[in-house]
Amino acid sequence: LRLLPQQRYLRTERAEVSALERKRNVLCCLISRILKAEKQLHMDSLVFRVIDACQKGQLGPGVRFLSFCCHSVDVLSCILHLLNQGYVRRQEGRPHVLEY
Repeated sequence: LRLLPQQRYLRTERAEVSALERKRNVLCCLISRILKAEKQLHMDSLVFRVIDACQKGQLGPGVRFLSFCCHSVDVLSCILHLLNQGYVRRQEGRPHVLEY
């Protein structure tokens, strides 16, 4: 017996979480790709380049989003995530400069 109706909002939450994870993965890949090419970059410049690439739709091969908008907070969050994972590091004397 089932007395309560099925909860539909759980499916919606999963879809939203999946979309946020995809967005984070795309941003992290874009950050990594830019830093690989440049070797080191000022954090402000990196944020600008990632946002610019998102606005121009240059997200990478095979990545298609109908509307992909990112903000500096999204990019900085991904940078912190990559720093914690060890993929990106700061220069010792200049912590605002990031290295891949």
